[in-house]
Amino acid sequence: MMKLEAAQRLVALTVEIASQRRLKPLAIVVLDTDGKVRTAITQDDCAPARFAIAEGKARGSLEMRIPSRSLGELAVERPTFFAGLSALGENHGMIPAAGALLVANNAGDLIGCIGISGDTSDNDEECAATAISESGFSIWRQRADSV
Repeated sequence: MMKLEAAQRLVALTVEIASQRRLKPLAIVVLDTDGKVRTAITQDDCAPARFAIAEGKARGSLEMRIPSRSLGELAVERPTFFAGLSALGENHGMIPAAGALLVANNAGDLIGCIGISGDTSDNDEECAATAISESGFSIWRQRADSV
């Protein structure tokens, strides 16, 4: 489970990284494995829709246990499947674009997800990856023995 302190640290690092890289104002959402929002912010002058986009990236990533970039690839490769997936009530608002990554603890266990929106999707994702790394966590990847 993503502890509040860890979620806040991820957000603080994300804001610092975005500032260093002079990114556009971001919305950042951190979810635990149950899909509960642990912390979320929108920077000053962030476009109003960006929060919903960041949350949609994170929820889709968490629900499918894949990075949101992979959701975008899935939407292109299997549009009928993705349309059905998106229609599910629990997944309402799933955003298939880079910017959300799953977060693992030191043991490699999934503890949550961070979703970012505000700059280009590539920059959003890179900011998330750097924040995860600098926080001492890692990007979660499904283990071969769990497939």
